[in-house]
Amino acid sequence: MILALGTWRPPAHGQDLKDVLKAGKLRHLGIPYANFVSSRGDGLDVELMQRFAAHLGVDYEFVQSSWPTIIPDLTGKTIRPEGDDVAVTGSSEVRGDVIATGFTVLAWRRKIVNFSTASFPTGVWLITRADSKINPVTPSGSIRDDIDTVKAGLNGHSVLALKDSCLDPGLYQLGKTGATIQLLDPERDLDEMIPLVIARRTDTSLMDVPVALIALEKWPGQIKVVGPISLQQEMAPAFAKSSPELLAAFEAFFKHFKEEGTYNRLVAKYYPTVFAYYPDFF
Repeated sequence: MILALGTWRPPAHGQDLKDVLKAGKLRHLGIPYANFVSSRGDGLDVELMQRFAAHLGVDYEFVQSSWPTIIPDLTGKTIRPEGDDVAVTGSSEVRGDVIATGFTVLAWRRKIVNFSTASFPTGVWLITRADSKINPVTPSGSIRDDIDTVKAGLNGHSVLALKDSCLDPGLYQLGKTGATIQLLDPERDLDEMIPLVIARRTDTSLMDVPVALIALEKWPGQIKVVGPISLQQEMAPAFAKSSPELLAAFEAFFKHFKEEGTYNRLVAKYYPTVFAYYPDFF
C-alpha cells in the first residue's frame, strides 16, 4: 500500500467489536447489486448481515454506499487503486462497520481491508447479445486457454467495463486485445450493464458470474455467454484493518452458520442455479 504522507489522518473513532456493541447496532455498507443487495431491501448479503447482527445482539442498519466510496466509508481513508497496489490519498467519514455486497476479493483491496472467509464463488464472463456474430467458445478443459480464446475474438469490438472494480479492464489486460473499452459511470447501477448490451449501446460487457446467472434468467434468448475473462474468484465480507475482533466474531458466526446448513439454504433462496456451476464451493 502506498501512503501519501501528510494527506491522511486516522478516523476520529474506531469500529471494532466493542464499538459495535456499545453503539448497539451493526452498520452494513452495501450497494444495490443483483441478489446480494436488492432494490427491494432484501438479498443474500442483507440477510447474512441481519443474522450476524442478531447473533451479536445488536440492531441492524443498512447504509447505502457506491462503488467509488464504499471502501472510504468503511476505512475512513480515500484511496486510488494502482494495479495490485492502492494509494491512500486522504481521509473521510467512517459510515459503516462491514462491507457485504457481492464484494470480490482483489489483490489491491486486500491491502486496505481484511476479508473474511470466502462467502460466494465468482469470476468474470464476457456477455454479448444472442444475435451477435461473436460465438461462444467451446470449452477446452483449460480455463486459461478459454480466456485466451475469448480475448482473441475481441479485436474490433466494444467492451463495457467498470474501472476500479472486479470488472476493471486493466485487471485482465483488455487494452492489448484491440477492443474498444467503454467505461460505465461508477455512479450508475451495475445492473444497467446488460440492458446496455441488449440495447446495442455496446457489443459486449464484462459481468461477474452471479449477475450473469440472473441476467440469463431475466432476459432469456436475448444474451449469451461468450466465455471466461478471469480465473475463478471469490467474494467475501470486508472489514477495516482496525476491526480484528469484529472480523473474528464474524468468522465464528459464519463457521457455525455454514455447518448447520442455514447458509446454503440462504444461497438457494437467492441464487438457486449457482450450485450447478460451483458444486465444490458449497
